[in-house]
Amino acid sequence: MSLPPGFLEELKTRVSLAEIAGRKVIWDNRKSNQAKGDMWAPCPFHQEKTASFHVDDRKGFYYCFGCHAKGDLLAFVQETDNIGFMEAVEMLAGVAGMPMPAPDPKAREKAEARTKLADVTEAALTYYRLQLKTAAAAEARAYLDRRGLSAETIDRFEIGFASPAQQGAFKALTDKGLPADAVIASGVASKPDDGGAPYDAFRNRIMFPIRNPRGVVIGFGGRAMDPNARAKYLNTRETPLFDKGRALYNHGPAREAAGKGQTLIVAEGYMDVIALVEAGFEASVAPLGTAITPDQLALLWQIADEPVIALDGDTAGLRAAMRLIDLALPLLKPGKSLRFALMPPGQDPDDLIRAGGPAAMAKIIDGAQPMIDLLWRRETEGRTFDSPERRAALDAALGRAISVITDSNLRHHYDRELKDRRWQFFRNTSRPNRRAAPEVAPRPETAGSPLVAGSAGDLRAPLILAILAHHPGLIDRFETDLDKLEPGQPDLARLARHLLGTAARDRAALHAELERENLLETLEKLMALGHVRLQRWIPAEDASETARACLAEEFAKLAARRGIDHELAEGLEDLGDTDAPAHLSWRINHAVQTRLRAERAGVERDSETAPDLDRERELFLRVIKNAGKKENRH
Repeated sequence: MSLPPGFLEELKTRVSLAEIAGRKVIWDNRKSNQAKGDMWAPCPFHQEKTASFHVDDRKGFYYCFGCHAKGDLLAFVQETDNIGFMEAVEMLAGVAGMPMPAPDPKAREKAEARTKLADVTEAALTYYRLQLKTAAAAEARAYLDRRGLSAETIDRFEIGFASPAQQGAFKALTDKGLPADAVIASGVASKPDDGGAPYDAFRNRIMFPIRNPRGVVIGFGGRAMDPNARAKYLNTRETPLFDKGRALYNHGPAREAAGKGQTLIVAEGYMDVIALVEAGFEASVAPLGTAITPDQLALLWQIADEPVIALDGDTAGLRAAMRLIDLALPLLKPGKSLRFALMPPGQDPDDLIRAGGPAAMAKIIDGAQPMIDLLWRRETEGRTFDSPERRAALDAALGRAISVITDSNLRHHYDRELKDRRWQFFRNTSRPNRRAAPEVAPRPETAGSPLVAGSAGDLRAPLILAILAHHPGLIDRFETDLDKLEPGQPDLARLARHLLGTAARDRAALHAELERENLLETLEKLMALGHVRLQRWIPAEDASETARACLAEEFAKLAARRGIDHELAEGLEDLGDTDAPAHLSWRINHAVQTRLRAERAGVERDSETAPDLDRERELFLRVIKNAGKKENRH
């Protein structure tokens, strides 16, 4: 809605910043000079004991010398009440006695009609609260008592009761002079299609008023006392005031509490919210009997960047979480997400607080999981990925799930995180049935070998990563090989995972990413390694064809090396814990050392060295096979 010229200036002229701020702070009379509009107080935006918050009422600005918060009248209301710009304007206009400008006559008529309906709902609330004290509400009061609600809590949440009478509320409100058509339009009463007499929409129910963020009663939720009722919970039908998909229970108080730093918690129902608030979790809300809608999600993100969704830990709760993930993924934006706090099976927040107190609930909230955890759990839990087809199906499912994220940067980060999890997951489960080789202490004659020392000469990984970091256009071509690289050093592993996950195919963009991720120094160290530094062509912009050929060769060498490593592992596993003869240990050690020397010298492999490497590989495999035969004879 646009405001006419001069409206805001007139509003700021009529409303004093010191008056509005004085509702939130206690002025320091020793430092303040009210006559000059020079006011000081402890800051409402951060915890402090000294008066560092300054208001210049004549200029209409505030500034905190502690936390550096600053702004004008509207900014102060928005920040302290955690509301939007237009809501702040409407609130201040009410203080100033200024009517909000109506864009056209119809809008004014609608606003007046909504005001009349609000008068009806407010009167209905008064009626329901009085009814809770009558004899007809004895069972309802007993129920609230069993749920542990004190008289103070009932008053705080304005809980009432709708009597079983057919026209109890309708007659009470019309007797007060409220128009019958307004009572019906408000949703308090209904009129049958056959033209019969109006009847109460809520009968024999505990009533929970639903207020909008500005405190207006827009509708009700009613809990049936009759176990045979068609609906356990019933909401006001849709009216000009009420749309259950665009409202939240306890919206206003929760927004104010969240604005003071409390975690926004989204529970499933009215009683859960009441239990949470009474336990000290005042920033708690609930959707109105349905799954969270896109409009409600937008409302939640207006209140807090990462609302915590508190759901039952049973199957139904998990299903609700998964549905919400599908709803939220297309709507995600940088900084706007959800976390999930799953209750113990069979318990809701009310049950948990009763059993373990606020500390038990705080522990669950503090351990809330990010949304990507549940997404990964949904696609992997209870499934086996023992074939390429099943792994490919997982890739496809994860790809489909995150493809709906509209923000490209956020989608990129999801893709990187999921690839990282996939890499770790398959690395840990790639050989689930393989018998581990027995651990034996190294013999004296083999203790100094590269095999025992663990220095397998990981020379290829730095070279490969250096090439791809300078020629990112080749990442797609070699993605499968890169996924199998598994560098031994943590910093190289981080760089490899980043290259796998990045969407950058331009060198400058990739290096900017590496700098943000503190990986540029890792690349510089790679480029300083002797065997990498010798490849002077790597940084050249026009060396992509050379880079492609070199990568193909290096990955081929790695594949051959993995074959040899596999043979070695099989051979050592066959040896078991046998006390092998010294000459056999020497031959194994010699073969390994020979292979490693050949690899170190073979970074630039050519036709002259190829036969020597082949002979060394043949010798190495023969030693392993002979080791098995020796072991069998023993």
